[in-house]
Amino acid sequence: MGEVKRQLAMVMDLNKCIGCQTCTISCKRLWTRDEGMEYMWWNSVNTMPGLGTPKDWEQMGGGFRDGQPNASRIPTRKEFGDAWEFNHEEVFFGGKGSEAHLQVKGEQPEWGPNWDEDQGAGEYPNGYYFYLPRICNHCTHPACLEACPRQAIEKREQDGIVLINEDRCRGYRFCMEACPYKKIYWNHVQKVAQKCIFCFPRIEQGVANACARQCPGRVRFVGYRDDQNGPIWKLVDKYKVALPLHSEFGTEPNVFYVPPLAPPRFDANGEIDENQPRIPNEYLVSLFGPRVLEVLATLKGEMTKTRAGQKSEVLDILIAYKWKDMFGGFDRDPASIEWKKT
Repeated sequence: MGEVKRQLAMVMDLNKCIGCQTCTISCKRLWTRDEGMEYMWWNSVNTMPGLGTPKDWEQMGGGFRDGQPNASRIPTRKEFGDAWEFNHEEVFFGGKGSEAHLQVKGEQPEWGPNWDEDQGAGEYPNGYYFYLPRICNHCTHPACLEACPRQAIEKREQDGIVLINEDRCRGYRFCMEACPYKKIYWNHVQKVAQKCIFCFPRIEQGVANACARQCPGRVRFVGYRDDQNGPIWKLVDKYKVALPLHSEFGTEPNVFYVPPLAPPRFDANGEIDENQPRIPNEYLVSLFGPRVLEVLATLKGEMTKTRAGQKSEVLDILIAYKWKDMFGGFDRDPASIEWKKT
């Protein structure tokens, strides 16, 4: 892997994600419409706590431990959740009225990308959940790249985007095994591995990623890590309120998260206990590491400042009053570009 001159990154504010899946569908419609890609969701939004997609991916291994490759396995299509076929013809055109109901045709599924959506954890009245959007992390130290014997995975010198060269790929799937985030898919028709490309054709034209641009909640910030005028550097390095997911995997991901704040718990008497957050600190630490508690304290401190009438640059960034400020210069209107058809 050659030296990367600059690194593109993304920050997602989990306090603003409503789980609408607009990002998921914008990616699906743009990039995963070919044969063999039906079950692929390069962008996914899962309910946390939850098993996600592929099922229980956090326990599958991969990445690095003490600088050495960590044991792992290849997730199955069933664990990802296959693309199901439904009896649409029978329900909508079969003339059976209320006798026919929408259901999966053939073998009944056991898991899917959002199988446990909105279930979360905890017991009434202290139940909780939040949404976690995920894409390929375009890691600084990508395990997938090191695992490929064909050198079919490349990290672009100009922006650090990690891509699979499908002409070189021979379908060994060592990349799927090595990736600890399990965001690489196997195209069982074309016999190649495929994954998020960080919308590089859009990036090259100055247009933000589809998932970021289409997000109605203004959850996603895009830009270069070293752009001190952009949102990424300010959130990750200046104010340090955005953290990587499972940094212990050792791949140095370039997707970061502003962790979710939560209302306090109710005690046994039904009174609000301000000292006990609804989302357990231990769970957030398991996702984002021990620094997550500092981040939550920083966010609460900034909120206290604004309530007292003071200004907060970090909250102004996160609120995203102007959408163009979110994309580090990648704010060109895609409708103004004459895209080449392939």
